Amino acid sequence: MAENQKKILEMLSDKKISVDEAHRLLSVLEPEGSARESTATADTAGKTRPKYLRVTVQPGHGHEHDHDAERVNVRVPMALIRSGMKFTSLLPTEARDKVSEALREKGIDFDMRNLKPQHLDELIEALTDLEVDVASSDGEVVKVFVE
Repeated sequence: MAENQKKILEMLSDKKISVDEAHRLLSVLEPEGSARESTATADTAGKTRPKYLRVTVQPGHGHEHDHDAERVNVRVPMALIRSGMKFTSLLPTEARDKVSEALREKGIDFDMRNLKPQHLDELIEALTDLEVDVASSDGEVVKVFVE
């Protein structure tokens, strides 16, 4: 076990930090490439925060090797979504009102003035369970998920 990990665990046992703080500190120390360790940590310590929102579209059965078949593979970093959230506060009031009105016209009752950073964290937390799989009539497979 690394020295930093021992120090964190000692601080936890001495009640100098909480379990949540220890978990956050240990997760920062975890190397990016250790997939096996992160899987074990995720299983024992709960869900990890998603880093990406993914959307994929794969060609239908029989067209997997067709180079003309359309394929989509989009990976949006959650950090980009969080940054975008911060930029909404920079929008002029008139622009926010126009966006809210356009959404209402489409049947979506949503007021951008009520959007707060903690709401985004709640949304991202809820996305950890998101998985959408759609198979179209021509066999295309569409997937939306977080990783």
